[in-house]
Amino acid sequence: MAERLDVEFMAEGGIKLRAWLYLPGGPGPHPAITMAHGYAGTSAHGLAAYASRFADNGFVVLVHDHRNFGASEGELRHDINPWQQIKDWRRAVTYLEGRPEVDASRIGLWGSSYSGGHALVLGATEQRLKAVVSQVPAINGHVAGSRRAVGDARTALEQSFIDDERDQAAGKAPRMIAVVSSDPSQPAAYRLPSAVRFYTQPGPEEYGWDNTVTLQSTRAARLYEPGVWASRVSPKPLLFIVAADDELTGTDLALEAYEQAQEPKSLVMLPGGHFEPYVENFEDSSSAALSWFLQHL
Repeated sequence: MAERLDVEFMAEGGIKLRAWLYLPGGPGPHPAITMAHGYAGTSAHGLAAYASRFADNGFVVLVHDHRNFGASEGELRHDINPWQQIKDWRRAVTYLEGRPEVDASRIGLWGSSYSGGHALVLGATEQRLKAVVSQVPAINGHVAGSRRAVGDARTALEQSFIDDERDQAAGKAPRMIAVVSSDPSQPAAYRLPSAVRFYTQPGPEEYGWDNTVTLQSTRAARLYEPGVWASRVSPKPLLFIVAADDELTGTDLALEAYEQAQEPKSLVMLPGGHFEPYVENFEDSSSAALSWFLQHL
C-alpha cells in the first residue's frame, strides 16, 4: 500500500504550496504523476481516490492545492488566476524532478475540469511532461459562461464586473461570491444541483475549503480559453475523458478540442454530467487514466 506524506514546495513570490505526496511500495525510481484540483476547490474534492489508485499501481503522485486555496499559502484568499496556477504547476513538476523516488524522465500530468484546461496548456508548453490526461476539461470560458448566464442574468453579471472594478480602483476589497448556491438571491459561481453536491461534500471544509470565491475569478474564467492549446500537445500522448452530458464545461466544446488535437491521442466518453467521473463513474475514469499512464510513462 502506498504511503502518503504532507509536503510543501516554494512557488513564485515566496508562496508555499502544500501537497500530498504518495509513495508506492518497492524500489524506485518510479514514474510520477502531478495532479491539481479544479475551480475554487481543494485536493480534498475527490482527488485522493485517484491519487491512491495511481500510487497503488507504482506511481509517485503529487497532489497540490493551488495558491490561495486549501492548505496552500497565498493572498488574496479564494482568488483564481489561471495563468498563475499554471506557473505554480510548473514548480510542482520541478519538485517531483528533485525527489529521489522519481524517475524524472517519466512524469505525467492529470487535470480535471478547470485544471483539465490547465493540463492542455501545460501539455503544450511543458517539455518535461511525457503524458497528459485531461478530464471533463474547461475549454472556452466565454462560451460556457454565456450559456449559464443569459438575458437579464448576463447583463447583471457584466454590471457586477464593472462595479467590482470601480470599487477596487477606489481602494475597496475585491467582491466575493459563493462558489455554489441553490438560493437565487445569493450571488454564486454555480447553481447546478450537481455542483452544489460536489463542492459541499463532507471533508473539504475540514481541509480548509470555504464556499467563497472572488467575483474577479469568474471574470478571469470567462477570459480563459485553454482549448486552443489542445492541437499543440502532440507529440505528447493526450487522453481526453469527456462526460456525455457535461452541463458545465460543455461536451460539444470538449469534442471540438479533441478533434483539433493531434496524434497520439485517445477519447473516453463516460455517461452522465460534469461531476459524475469523480464518484458514480470513478472506476471507469480512473481506469482509463491509469491505463494511459501505464502505457506512456
